[in-house]
Amino acid sequence: MKVRIIEPIKELQRQKKRVCAYARVSTDNKSQEESLENQIQYYENIISSNPDYEFVGVFADKGISGTTDKRPGFQRMLSFCREEKIDLIITKSISRFARNTTIVLSTVRELRNIGIEVRFEKENINTLSGDGEFMLTVLSSFAQEESKNVSDNLKWRAKRKFMQGELIINTNRFLGYDKNEFGELVINREEAEIVTRIFNQYIDGKGVTTIAKELNKDNVPTVTGARWQETTILGILKNEKYKGDAILQKYYTPENKKKYTVRNKGQLDSYYVEDNHSPIVAREMWEKVQIEIRRRAEAKGNITGQANKYRKRYELSGILYCSKCGSKLKRRVWNSNTRYKKVVWQCSNYISNGKSACSGTVIEDLIVSKLNIKEETIVKEEVKDGKKYYSYTSKREPSKFDRTNREKKKKSSSVLQSIYRPVGATIKL
Repeated sequence: MKVRIIEPIKELQRQKKRVCAYARVSTDNKSQEESLENQIQYYENIISSNPDYEFVGVFADKGISGTTDKRPGFQRMLSFCREEKIDLIITKSISRFARNTTIVLSTVRELRNIGIEVRFEKENINTLSGDGEFMLTVLSSFAQEESKNVSDNLKWRAKRKFMQGELIINTNRFLGYDKNEFGELVINREEAEIVTRIFNQYIDGKGVTTIAKELNKDNVPTVTGARWQETTILGILKNEKYKGDAILQKYYTPENKKKYTVRNKGQLDSYYVEDNHSPIVAREMWEKVQIEIRRRAEAKGNITGQANKYRKRYELSGILYCSKCGSKLKRRVWNSNTRYKKVVWQCSNYISNGKSACSGTVIEDLIVSKLNIKEETIVKEEVKDGKKYYSYTSKREPSKFDRTNREKKKKSSSVLQSIYRPVGATIKL
C-alpha cells in the first residue's frame, strides 16, 4: 500500500510593489515651494495608504528647469532604479517629469528595459502598456513646445520692458546700488564709497592691478565675497551705470546655451537710457576715466577691437612661462610716462597675487625678443654675483640646461636650445 503525504497549502504572500514618486517645481518662489511640499505630502499619503505598495520615497527638485536631466533628485531616483530598488514611479504629468522629448523617451525606455513602470497621472499613461510609448511621444512633444512658448513669452516681456526703458538687473551682484519698492536703482552709500575710491585711484594714476591688491589688503568686500581681480576693477570703471545711464539688453541668452549669457554685440536690439538713475560718479569723471583707459591700452598696444593686430605685434604673448610656478608671463610697461619706460615680461601669478603666491620671474622684452622663440617656453631666472642670468627650456619637452652642457644639447636635442647669459651680453643666434 502506497501512502502519499499531502502537505498543507501555504498561503502565498503577495509581494508589494516598491513605489516612489517624482515631483518638481521650476522656480524658488514661496508659492511654488509650498506647492512642492503639497506634492510630496500628497504622494506620501497615497502610496503609504495602498496595501499593495511599499513606500520608497518622494524624489523632488526645486528651482530647476525640466528641459535638463541634471537634477539632483531626478538623478538620485534613477540611481535607485538602476540598483533595482524601485518597481513603479508615479508623477503628476509628463511636463513635471521632463519638458524635453528626448529626455522623456530615453529615460522611460531605459526604465522599461529593466522592468520599471512610470505612471503619469494627468495623461493617464502607463509606460509598460502597449500604446504607452506612442502616447508618450505625442504628449511629450506638446510639453516641449509648451516650454518653448513659455520661454518666448518671457523674452517678449523682457524686450517690452527694455523698449519702455525699464531696467532688469540683479543688485545682489551689482556694487553700489540697491532696488527700492518700485524696482528703481537707489545708491547704497557704503558700497558707493568703494566705487568712488576705485575711480579716484585710477584717475590718480594707479593701475587696476594695484587697486585690486590694495582693496584685498584692506579687506574691502566684493559683492560676491570673492577676491578683487583686475577684470572686476576694469568692469566697474567701464560700467555706464555709475554715471547714471543704462544700456538695456547688454547681454542675452543664446538658444543653444540656456544657462549662459553673452555680450550683445549687435545680435539683438539694445537700448541706451540717459539719466536713468542717480549717478555715483560725475559724468565728467566717468568720461575722463574712459579716455585714460584707452590711453593706457594704446601705450601697451592693447587696443580693443584690434585683437589680430595685437597678436601680430606681440608674438610672445601666451608662450612664455614662469619656471617657479608655471604661470604665463604677461607683457607689461614699466614707467610708461617717464624716460625710464621699459617693456618687460613678468609672472602673471606674481602680478595678481604678490610674493606670497610666487617670487616671480621678470625679463626685459629687449632680451627675450631677440631669441626668435616660436613655441611654449619656460623662462628660468637666476641671480649670480649680483647679475641676472636666464635659461630657456621648451615647455613641450622640459629639461635643465646650463652653460657647460649647452653645446652638447645643441647637437642632441631638437627642442628649443637653452641660452644662458648675463643681462646685457650679446649673442648671435
